[in-house]
Amino acid sequence: MSLLSSSPESSNLKYLIGLSLAALGVVFGDIGTSPLYALRECFFGAHPLEISQSNILGILPLIIWALIILISVDYLLVILLADNNGEGGEFALMALISRSRGTKTVSGFILLAGLAGAALLYGDGMITPAISVLSAVEGLVVIMPGADDYIGFITVAILSILFWSQSRGTAKIGALFGPVILIWFSVLAILGIKGILLEPSVLRAFNP
Repeated sequence: MSLLSSSPESSNLKYLIGLSLAALGVVFGDIGTSPLYALRECFFGAHPLEISQSNILGILPLIIWALIILISVDYLLVILLADNNGEGGEFALMALISRSRGTKTVSGFILLAGLAGAALLYGDGMITPAISVLSAVEGLVVIMPGADDYIGFITVAILSILFWSQSRGTAKIGALFGPVILIWFSVLAILGIKGILLEPSVLRAFNP
């Protein structure tokens, strides 16, 4: 058994599992929670829709197919295959594209597109953590009605700890949040399966 556990195949498997968990914690945690906020905002936001079968089956396809197109098509089939000697990101792709011969107008457009993409990425990196953590902390009101006055303080404290920890390396953040996100997704899957069993007609939402 000891020989099997120390085999190269076993080591590679452990490495892939660890890498997958890290990617889950760093990349896909936000993708898996943002649809929940979007769905809630549709029915409880500033301009809420009436909670009815037609409205629910009208909103769910938008979220489902946005996830399918963005993750399965855009991320897996395009973004992960577009790299510059193994490096990704806006500037790496700009360098890759700029190697091809083109006019100054095309080169200028590529430069502007890359700068705009980088600006959007930085803006998203600033806004998304604040919105995600704030939305999660606001859930305390459900079990602690008197927690309204402490939501802002708790949010700032959590964000400060997260950004302080991230300076020590993204790998450590991924190792910490990977198992947490795995448990979170498992809970969502269980609740989703339970909901489908109770109301199978919701599967019609897969029809765009």
